[in-house]
Amino acid sequence: MNLPRTILESDALEGYRSNRLTGFQVRKMLGFETRLELDAFFKAHGISLEYTFEDLERESVALDFLLKKLNKPTNKTKGKN
Repeated sequence: MNLPRTILESDALEGYRSNRLTGFQVRKMLGFETRLELDAFFKAHGISLEYTFEDLERESVALDFLLKKLNKPTNKTKGKN
């Protein structure tokens, strides 16, 4: 058992349950890369994930950024057909 990790997870769960922490904050606090990891963590602890409008906006901005980055031509692809 990793006691520091257990305490961190306990604090994160309590913070989320009491609405002092958002899902996004818990995800960052615990070092989860994806929302799916957070979903699995919450599910394992009997917590349903609350998805706020702010969460949707933040993820929408991130998705737009990534899509623009993926579609942006690079110096290697400019001028090639």
